[in-house]
Amino acid sequence: MAINKVVRTALKALSYNEIDIKENLHLHRNFVNLTRRHILKPLYKTWDFKIGGENYNIPVRVFSPDKETDYPLLLFFHGGGWATGNINTYNKVCTNMAKLTNHKVVSVDYRLAPENPFPLGLEDCYQVAKAFITNNQLNNREVTLIGDSAGGNLSAALSLLARDRKEFKVNKQILIYPSTYNDHTSNSPFKSVMENGKGYIFTTKRFADYIDLYLPKDEDRNSPYFAPLLANSLVDQPKTLIVTAEYCLLRDEGEEYGRKLRAAGNYVEIFRMKDALHGFFALPPRFPQVKLLYTVINRFLREVK
Repeated sequence: MAINKVVRTALKALSYNEIDIKENLHLHRNFVNLTRRHILKPLYKTWDFKIGGENYNIPVRVFSPDKETDYPLLLFFHGGGWATGNINTYNKVCTNMAKLTNHKVVSVDYRLAPENPFPLGLEDCYQVAKAFITNNQLNNREVTLIGDSAGGNLSAALSLLARDRKEFKVNKQILIYPSTYNDHTSNSPFKSVMENGKGYIFTTKRFADYIDLYLPKDEDRNSPYFAPLLANSLVDQPKTLIVTAEYCLLRDEGEEYGRKLRAAGNYVEIFRMKDALHGFFALPPRFPQVKLLYTVINRFLREVK
């Protein structure tokens, strides 16, 4: 089936020509920040504060209809290859997410590579999750992790880390076209890397640059907290919804992660979004893929306990 021309055009508007990200990271970040600006003011409350980490206070932004009412919480980790994006560039996404799910959304401004390489961004996400899950004064409703692309990777890694450290338990997670493996070269066992690694905006070249920035130490590429598919055990993981995109190079590894979670005894739903590319989550809600995505997400949030 041919890719929808409207979707391809819209996603290209969020993209740029193939460049060496490592050599032009500052320009790339500026481009991402510019194209993701949220000009319209949200129609409800947002407020910023910081969560204390071990050596760093992590900024978060809360999106909610009001401060007084308790809502279940979506703890959101943004995409951007672990090296770009922030709570400002995902304002539109989080505004829509709060509105369309009737949840409070907490967006985490974790530290970015290469200035803060693996595992510092992951540790920031972990500390925020720990605060919201264990502190009843901060939050007394259910917390679901959600992230797209690199944010989906951080969500999955955080859930493994929480199980291993035993400081808190994650009940549910939503992984949107997550990165779960460590090889995106011609040696990859996943067909989607070869089929979708060129010509679909998010390329193997771009992803390799991101990984090089995030993981300066080669030995970290085999860590399950970077590549969850390499974990020796996937038992005792959250109830999971994995959404992949048909024309995404990460499609097959995300779906394989879901199958391995299921084989380890976890509750897992896997949904492949037809006629979609990597990045469709950032499109406006009027797009059919985004409408369907929120239908899938809301059913999962409502029915899976």
